[in-house]
Amino acid sequence: MVGSVSDSQGDVICVGLVVADHVCAPISRFPPAGELVTTRSLTLTIGGCAANVAVDLAKLGVSASLVGKVGDDVFGQYVRDELERCGVNCRGMSISPTTQTSGTMVVNVQGEDRRFIHAVGANAELTGGEVTDGDLAAAKILYVGGFGLNAALSGENVAQLFQRARKHGVRTVLDVVVDHPKMVSEMLPAPLQHTDLFLPNTDEARMLSGLAAPNEQAEHFLKMGARTVIITQGPGGALLQEQGRPPVRISSHAVEQVDGTGGGDAFVAGYLYGLLKEASVEECLNYGAASGASCVQIAGATTGVLRAPELEAFVAEHRLGVT
Repeated sequence: MVGSVSDSQGDVICVGLVVADHVCAPISRFPPAGELVTTRSLTLTIGGCAANVAVDLAKLGVSASLVGKVGDDVFGQYVRDELERCGVNCRGMSISPTTQTSGTMVVNVQGEDRRFIHAVGANAELTGGEVTDGDLAAAKILYVGGFGLNAALSGENVAQLFQRARKHGVRTVLDVVVDHPKMVSEMLPAPLQHTDLFLPNTDEARMLSGLAAPNEQAEHFLKMGARTVIITQGPGGALLQEQGRPPVRISSHAVEQVDGTGGGDAFVAGYLYGLLKEASVEECLNYGAASGASCVQIAGATTGVLRAPELEAFVAEHRLGVT
């Protein structure tokens, strides 16, 4: 059952990247060295896979908590204040006394994919061991986001965390960020054996598997141990494949993309919202597609994401076919 945020860690525990994003409204072109280009606005927003998913879930009325690290600085204070304002349980957040809050400069250029300049910051200190058995006992889903960018959140650490989660009957969900493909490929096998849902986009899946076709990518990760794989493909929709079943495909909503940041995280949140409602695969995919589409139409990783009544109304009116 989807509920409201409480003092417990909640239905979904999100573990991983917490970032202060500095997002520019789309500029006409990327400037060469020494040149200035103006933008309509520069916005400070929540970022990082785990933080984005936690905020998106809270907007959907899901009881969500966040386990992550920030620095003892103004950006860390902003991140925590904004997360709590959005209804995220931050009892699992900790402050590094020595390292700055992680930050990303998100540069949007009209007609081009976004560019990122990232400082890992305090995220580098997160191991996953911060999640207690008591936290897991009260949860239904454990989501690890941004796996692969932080060496301390290692394959072995996430595998142990997922094993503990499964002992408590908690579904395990893994999302990746591929900065160094070889490093992530080496980290991935251990946790994937204990992963109920793996959600790379097709570019990440190609780098990790060496395969171009989404169905082949999904098969590759299923053979590595994941129970269910969803390959998101942006405007190309998404493909879901489970062990022993044929693949399921869904298209995407035709919307104008202003800022693609957080679109994949919004898809994850919408899909998990459906899972908690015990909805069908088709409904879960529709929730994911609608949530992702709402995100990319407004600058910021979580700004435009629909709330539950809006999401339900949108899906009812604009349901996508699943094949």
